[in-house]
Amino acid sequence: MKGLAPLFIGIFGTFAFSWVGLTVIPNWQIGHLNPQMEEDGTDVYPQPQSGMVERGARVYAANGCIYCHSQQVRPDYAGADIERKWGDRRSAPRDYIFERPVSLGKMRMGQDIANIGARAPAEQENAPPVGAASPAASPAPQGGAAAPSAAPSGANPSPTAKAGSPPPGAPPPKATASPSPAGSPATSPAAPPASPAPSASASPGPNPPPASPAPPAAANASPAASASPAAGAPWPVQTSGQPPMYSAAWHHVHLYSPRSINVDSNMPSYRFLYQTRRITDAPSADALKLTGSEAPTEGWEIVPTYDAKCLVAYLMSLNQSHPLKGIRSAATASSSPSPAASPAK
Repeated sequence: MKGLAPLFIGIFGTFAFSWVGLTVIPNWQIGHLNPQMEEDGTDVYPQPQSGMVERGARVYAANGCIYCHSQQVRPDYAGADIERKWGDRRSAPRDYIFERPVSLGKMRMGQDIANIGARAPAEQENAPPVGAASPAASPAPQGGAAAPSAAPSGANPSPTAKAGSPPPGAPPPKATASPSPAGSPATSPAAPPASPAPSASASPGPNPPPASPAPPAAANASPAASASPAAGAPWPVQTSGQPPMYSAAWHHVHLYSPRSINVDSNMPSYRFLYQTRRITDAPSADALKLTGSEAPTEGWEIVPTYDAKCLVAYLMSLNQSHPLKGIRSAATASSSPSPAASPAK
């Protein structure tokens, strides 16, 4: 009986010290963080989100998205998230001060989406809806999209360029270097190898060989991007005939039919967030642009519900690309070798 008191005190002390170390001290350290801002009160980050975004976060959690996607870019010493281009810097506590609860994620069946909103094309829906015009015109929508979707666009034309570039690789620096500026806008797949050609042609014959291998290296990097995001292309690759990657319309198609975007996707379809209805006067501007077997029958359309719109608004709000004081960014780290890279261009 004499040993019961020390036993209970030891058990209580263990739980007390654990609670203090895991709850009290972290809350004291980071529990009262304020948004970062400049001295004049500008450039505030982060900012409170809209009601649709908050509702979308609840839809995200209710449908178990947290079990397959994380929202935490790990530092260099803990993973290769920055190398995979999932973010320019590691996530920090300040990124989550307005999120209740924080959806850090449990595991990664898919990519980390902490910065998926930063990949949305600048013009979003209005960018290039001509993607559905012809599958052969797939480079056009990819090039028409902003920088985030331009990277994957390189992944589609590059395999053909990679296969065809060796034969024309030798002639272009000699014969096609001069007409390349005129031909580059007309043929977007040929534009990447043609653009360095003028710089190569400006130098004498011995110099082009060192410059000409550079474009193939870039071309070879883009097909590898589909396998390794470290090459710069976000997953997945831009699909021909689909809206620009990471636009609102693209997210709706991806949620409704994931395998129309990526045939190897194991993501479940969230069709219950959409409704099929008959077209009355004119097709709705929100109607999903589906092709093939997924397209609705004549006179019908598939439109997102309010919960689907909120979920997409939440996904497009996820953006941790804002620089934070005291957190090193990959962009600043890569700025030092850029002078050495610029002469190569």
